[in-house]
Order: sequence, then structure tokens, then C-alpha cells
Amino acid sequence: MPLSDIKVKSLKAGIKPDGTTTSKPYRVTDEKGLYLEVTPKGGKRWRFKYRFGGKEKLLSVGTYPDVSLKAARVRRDDLRVQVADGVDPSELRKAEKVTTGGLNSFEAIAREWHVKFSANWGKEYSTKTITHLEKNIFPWLGSKNINDITPPELLAALRRIENRGALDTAHRVLQICGAIYRYAVTTGKADRNQAADLKGALPPAKTKHHSSITDPKEVGGLMRAIQDYSGSFITATALKLSPLLFVRPGELRQAEWKDIDLEKAEWRIPAEKMKMRVLHIVPLSKQAVEIFKDIQPLTGRDKYVFPSNRTVTRPMSNNTINAALRRLGFTKEEMTAHGFRSMASTLLNEQGWNGDAIERQLAHSEGNGVRAAYNYAQHLPERKKMMQSWADYLDGLATGADVIPINRADEG
Repeated sequence: MPLSDIKVKSLKAGIKPDGTTTSKPYRVTDEKGLYLEVTPKGGKRWRFKYRFGGKEKLLSVGTYPDVSLKAARVRRDDLRVQVADGVDPSELRKAEKVTTGGLNSFEAIAREWHVKFSANWGKEYSTKTITHLEKNIFPWLGSKNINDITPPELLAALRRIENRGALDTAHRVLQICGAIYRYAVTTGKADRNQAADLKGALPPAKTKHHSSITDPKEVGGLMRAIQDYSGSFITATALKLSPLLFVRPGELRQAEWKDIDLEKAEWRIPAEKMKMRVLHIVPLSKQAVEIFKDIQPLTGRDKYVFPSNRTVTRPMSNNTINAALRRLGFTKEEMTAHGFRSMASTLLNEQGWNGDAIERQLAHSEGNGVRAAYNYAQHLPERKKMMQSWADYLDGLATGADVIPINRADEG
């Protein structure tokens, strides 16, 4: 029940609203994430609770009576708008605190950059980006004026990352710093991009390829193993759909029923869930539709097709498919959840399907983000045929048949 001014004023230290006594701080909830914390000494502090990037966070909204109930609700509503816009209020407040310190510091500008641009990113990517900076750059260079940081100083910070065996992270942090410097230069806060001088300074990162099975006979064995999986029904279903749809593992585990139209045999993944931030259409083969229909009675009333085994309000773990593959006896050097994409790409290209149609179905970047946003349905008729042919091909391999796939290049 929402709080009232009379209720807030009547709250006492050590006495909860139900009359029980306590020597600890206690909370009294208002609504929409706002609550009042009453301390053992009688202080009353407003707090706003919210979730961002999958994590629960708290933010101070002021103290009562300096901030009234009405004023606290106004502040809460402003913070809710920021969260809805993809901005983490905690990060924004940190950026404002550093900026108001009068320093043209690297941390101040980096946080400002992050707040401005992260609204267009996925929450997981946004959190990972700022965490890279907080762990690897801010402790050494954060307080320095961005124009006073020399390339050797920035390189020294990157070497610390490299020396602990995280060369890929070092390259990623350099890319982030480069983006921050470009933002600083264009906004007149930096004279030049110091990160650009470090091009080639780090050893090249080894290209990591996701382990994948591409030999047709071995694919047949994989498909038979998947059909015989004896784990949970939800995991088994996700595992069966992985080779048929070959979307990214994160996209599959976060699939929502509202985005799936079984009548049209189509799954439309919203842009905010895609790596490239562009709407993606996944044509569903007859086999995929039947698999979705099998699980619909179990999870169809929930938000997620594949909910967590702990709560239906969250999707399954990002390691579920890999764990299932290990249970089936496939090592990480043999097959991964992401490897279903490589498997489909390799074999579909060998079968002669249009390379552009394959790339579009894999939702790979087009390079021009604006054009990609309008071309999400490109090659869709051919992609529908391809996805059905692919499902039929996998069925044939699973039965051990001598499958001769359609060679698109030979068709007139």
C-alpha cells in the first residue's frame, strides 16, 4: 500500500509499522521501487530500488523531511525514465560527481561518453564496458586531465592487462579508450586522440574460433545425440532448436513468446536483443514450429520460452546449452553453443546457397548500420526456403540417410 504524508511522519525509530520492535534499520515501501529507510536514531532516508543489466541496484533519493514524499516520488519517476531509456542512474550520478569536481579528467569524460552512448547498447555490453574502465584504467589514469595523459602512460595501463594474460581484454580496452578520445576531441575536451598512437603497440590477439562440427557424418551423430538428450525438457527443447535456428546463444535463451508467430512461422527478434541492434527475422521451419508447439503448454504463459529453473521471470543461464553438450559427451574443443552458427554457415555455403542470404540469416553486420536497419527482410523468401531445406537436411543426417542437399548454384 502506498505511503501517505501522515504515515511517513508517524514512523518511529525502533518500531515497525506492525508494532514490532527492532534495533536495526527497517524499510517501509511506497511503490514503483521507492521506499523509506528508518534508522535506529530516527533518521529517515529515501531509497530507490531498480534493476539494470540484470542486477538489483539502490540509489539515494534524499532524506525526510528535507525531501517530502511528493518530491521523492518526482525524483523516483525521473530515475525510472532514465532506466527505461537505457541509462543507469548510478553511472550518471558518478559522472556528474566527477564532472562537477572541475576536472577535465579522463574518468569524467569517459563516464560522460558512456552515459551518452550506452543508451543504444545492450545492458550486458554496457555494464561490461564501464567495468573494463573501472578495473583497468580509472585507478591509474582516471583522475588525470585527459590532455595530460601521454601514449606511454596509456600503454603502461594496457601492459598491466596484457601481463596478466588477458591480451584480448587489453585490445578491447584500447578500443574503448580510442572511442572516448574521439568523443573528447569532437566535443572540444581533448586536443588529440592519444590512443591512436598505440596502433600496433600490443601483440595481435589470437583469433578465437568457436569449436564446431562440420563433417556431415559427425553432424548426424550430433543430431542423434541431441534427440536422445535426457535432461530437463526446457533445456532439451533449446538444444533441439539450436541447430535449426543457429541464432546466437544469448538470443535463443532470451526468446520471448510475444516475438514468435507460429501461424506465420516467424520469430522477430527485437533490435535491442541483437548484437548489431537491428531487428532480425528468423523464418521457422516446420520442424522448428512443432518444437515450439511442444513446449508452449509448459512455458507459453510465461514471458520467456526458456525460463530459468529458479524463476520464470528470468531466462535460462547463458551456459545451459554448453553444459548440455558436455553432458552429451562433446568437449569444448569439439562443439559449443555458438558453434551451431559455424556449422550452418559452413554447410549452407557448401550447398551453394546465396552467401548474402546466409550472412543475413546469421545477422552479421552489414557495415552500414542505417542500411541494415532497413534491410532486415532482405532475401527473406530465399531464407525461408533455405531454413526449411536446412531442417530437412539435418533430419536426413540424423536418420543416417545418404543425404544429397540441394545445390542452389545448380538451380535455374
